[in-house]
Amino acid sequence: MCGLCGEISFEGPGDPGAVKRMVDALADRGPDAGGILGHDRVILGHRRLKIIGLSSASQQPMQDPELGLTLVFNGCIYNYQSLRDELQGKGYRFFSTSDTEVVLKGYHAWGPACVDRFLGMFAFAVLERDSGRVVLARDRLGIKPLYYSETKGRFRFASSPQALLAAGGVDTAIDPVALHHYMSWHAGVPAPLTILKGVRKLGPATILTIEPDGARREETYWTLTVGAREADRVMSEADWREAVLDALGTAVERRQIADVPTGVLLSGGLDSSVIVALLARRGQTGLKTFSIGFDAVNGVEGDEFKYSDIVAREFGTDHTKLVIDGSRTLDALPSAIAAMAEPQMSHDVVAFWLLSQEVARHVKVVQSGQGADEVFGGYHWYPKLMGSQDPVADYARAYFDRDHAEMREALAPDYLNGDHSRDYIARFFSESASPTAIDKVLQLDQQVMLVDDPVKRVDNMTMAHGLEARVPFLDHELVELAARIPAELKVRGGGKHILKEAARAVVPAAVIDRPKGYFPVPALKHLRGPFYEFVRDVLDRPAARQRGLFNRAYVDRLLADPDGTLTPKGNSKLWQVALLESWLQTHGV
Repeated sequence: MCGLCGEISFEGPGDPGAVKRMVDALADRGPDAGGILGHDRVILGHRRLKIIGLSSASQQPMQDPELGLTLVFNGCIYNYQSLRDELQGKGYRFFSTSDTEVVLKGYHAWGPACVDRFLGMFAFAVLERDSGRVVLARDRLGIKPLYYSETKGRFRFASSPQALLAAGGVDTAIDPVALHHYMSWHAGVPAPLTILKGVRKLGPATILTIEPDGARREETYWTLTVGAREADRVMSEADWREAVLDALGTAVERRQIADVPTGVLLSGGLDSSVIVALLARRGQTGLKTFSIGFDAVNGVEGDEFKYSDIVAREFGTDHTKLVIDGSRTLDALPSAIAAMAEPQMSHDVVAFWLLSQEVARHVKVVQSGQGADEVFGGYHWYPKLMGSQDPVADYARAYFDRDHAEMREALAPDYLNGDHSRDYIARFFSESASPTAIDKVLQLDQQVMLVDDPVKRVDNMTMAHGLEARVPFLDHELVELAARIPAELKVRGGGKHILKEAARAVVPAAVIDRPKGYFPVPALKHLRGPFYEFVRDVLDRPAARQRGLFNRAYVDRLLADPDGTLTPKGNSKLWQVALLESWLQTHGV
């Protein structure tokens, strides 16, 4: 896990100073080493977090003069050892023990199609010396980020927008379409957009090829179709349970590959608990697990220790509980906001920042349960979409933070020029090959919402502390298996039915049958005292008033009644507005 960046100049030599500033801005993602390598008009930069192949032979940018390739890579290829064996059989010689070199040699052997062979999470850029071509790629489910900006005669890319901003020359005007998505779609902004006009992001499962003359082409190399297959009609519920447990066990085992200690973020919910159980089942002992809890506010409990304790005792883990009082949460807010690649309104962002800070003192790699709800149908709105005759309207009603009428009240007129979020959903559903309404929704959430909310959140907060997070529920083979399971088996009983039933073979019933929980940070849902003052201060600053994104009457209404203005998902609309403004101020926009 690392941070990468680079510049391609189409009008003379590249700017090494700009690349150096990008590398410096990525230091938190890769605290162990850094490097810059220039090829006249192409300059690549990297920050390294040592996980696999710990010696200096694995440093990046990695160059193979014999093959004429230079690579910067972020992520982990879990099947790198078998690919290395295959490549050695083809005659390739290796100078390191890293997965990075497997990506480099794999690209030479198979070209950009090497991505089809990679099991893992990745973003990378390869420079072909002889052709001058640069190829960028991102993993199937967008676990690893890759942003880019274009200025006159230059194309820059990096693992974070902050790095691009540090390089300079970025158009920081607010993108009105992205703003609409942020305000209606729980802060999710689909690729290629970001909240800033001058920063874009490569979509998941995308290969971008840039020629020396600036010509470019994009290719989507993987997509998902959700829905039952005719060939699977012979599968009983018991068959699906067995298949899920087996595939998840494989996904968990793959993610233990490392040359450093690993652990698990144990929330006490089903998803992280089954990860711990499957590791124990495969003989893992002394596993380090970590949980976090917060002060209760307004009757909302701030921890789920009673469930994480059950799992820790059951499987004999080396368990650490982190208890956070309100003052520490408040103190961490500015740092958590600074670590966000894009503004993220979810209350648990600061929880992940604080948890990652503690966990990074013990291990460098953790597994986390993100993605299970989207892949196995765990959210409350999924059952409502079974048999829907109008999935666009039904999805918007269940998920959107605001309808378009409220958007007119919220946004200044200059930023409101269409119902962009609803149009996006309608277009996605019409183009989807998934057969039913619920299948289309599951596809949307897995390929778009998941990428730009929970996955990004975990990557940003863990990498802020040089901690690598791995997400077995987003193993693409597991995702493809889950996509074939009939929707009714996923959403039955309020959601995740088939996963719960599969987990009964390994997880205590008290954890499986508990009420559904979320990573709770009550102080950001029910804004009180210093948290409320933080929000008011952000929205009252001259920068906020001069920017004028929001109608002031709307802001004042939220400030007057923060508890009465929650989204359909139960999140604070006031926090959402203040978080965006705070992110912009933090990054000097």
